[in-house]
Amino acid sequence: MELTPNMVLMNQSYNTKEEAIHAAGQLLFDAGCVDEAYLEAMQEREKIVSTYAGNFVAIPHGTDEAKEHIHKSGISIIQVPQGVSFGKTEDGDEQCATILFGIAGIGDEHMDILQEIAIFCSQLENVAKLADAQTKEELIDFFKGEQ
Repeated sequence: MELTPNMVLMNQSYNTKEEAIHAAGQLLFDAGCVDEAYLEAMQEREKIVSTYAGNFVAIPHGTDEAKEHIHKSGISIIQVPQGVSFGKTEDGDEQCATILFGIAGIGDEHMDILQEIAIFCSQLENVAKLADAQTKEELIDFFKGEQ
């Protein structure tokens, strides 16, 4: 699974979740993980069901039908210190993401990637460390468990 410094953006800000999702997809596209059609599929997925995962994390990814547009599995990570709104819960609580993981997984690998991210981000302290990372390398090393 591909995750390199060119697939990470630090200290970003977005006015809408659509802008943020596009940026996450663009990193996957630029790294050769997906073709351009996958970026639209990421927007479609968000219209079907929110990719906000809780704990200030969103995991935008494409629809099942978009798997044909994935060339290799990869993750993009975007740090958004001020957060970006992914809407509100049924109770009216704001769903604000400060870390976005754009994902593309060949075959069933997307489920493994989702599970890895979900387990990692279930610990709020892990999300805080990603949000506080000062460099792309620090962020990647922490996510990969190398720090």
